[in-house]
Amino acid sequence: MTPRRPRIVMLCGDGLSSWFMYNALAAEAEILAVVVERKPSSRAMIRHRLRQLGWFTVIGQLAFIAFNRLLARWQQRRIDELVQRYALQATLPPADITHRVPSINAAAVRRLLKKLDPDAVVVNGTRIISRTVIDCIERPFINTHVGITPRYRGVHGGYWALVHDDAENCGVTVHLVDAGVDTGGVLYQQRIRVERSDGFNTYPLHQLAAAIPLMKQALRDVLDGTLVSRDGVGPSKLWYHPTLGQYLRYRFTKSVK
Repeated sequence: MTPRRPRIVMLCGDGLSSWFMYNALAAEAEILAVVVERKPSSRAMIRHRLRQLGWFTVIGQLAFIAFNRLLARWQQRRIDELVQRYALQATLPPADITHRVPSINAAAVRRLLKKLDPDAVVVNGTRIISRTVIDCIERPFINTHVGITPRYRGVHGGYWALVHDDAENCGVTVHLVDAGVDTGGVLYQQRIRVERSDGFNTYPLHQLAAAIPLMKQALRDVLDGTLVSRDGVGPSKLWYHPTLGQYLRYRFTKSVK
């Protein structure tokens, strides 16, 4: 008798990591819907960062984001090599299960989740999900975070671990979603090992490749009724994009690319 596959809905940002995760799960899960949210406006992101961090830091972060477009081109050969090594596929989901929404927190998303009633909701690359969405069905929402939580919450957790000489906590976390920023209970964590040719835009590929089997196991746990969360690695801290000045300083003083 063929074992039942988990029935899932994916809540995604519109990016390659979402398609890599979709294709990795498609053979082992029944994907009922892929909900893709529009990228939040840059203006809203800048306003939020200004309130949190101030002008000086935000201007430095924007300078780094612009610089990273060039950096990604320089690292493209290595990116392509890792995509091939890990057999990551970027095929888009079928149109008949794809739902594009302005925000993952829209009422239409709650209605869809209630209608489909999946075994679990897989989250990848979205904005913070509101409590009203999380509570609309009594099912686990499971996220992949490219960092060891709660020590490296926020963005670029692998990069910040290397900057702080904390390679033993350079890794990835699969965790339950709550209303905080990467604060949900940890399901699985895996450390990665980077190579000399790696850099800012390739660390996440190692992390995603490590996360895929962890996500598959978490979904098996859902079906088996054995899904159990635990505390992660502290202390808890929220991280943001580096500024251009920080990136250049750490590149030349610590060789973290």
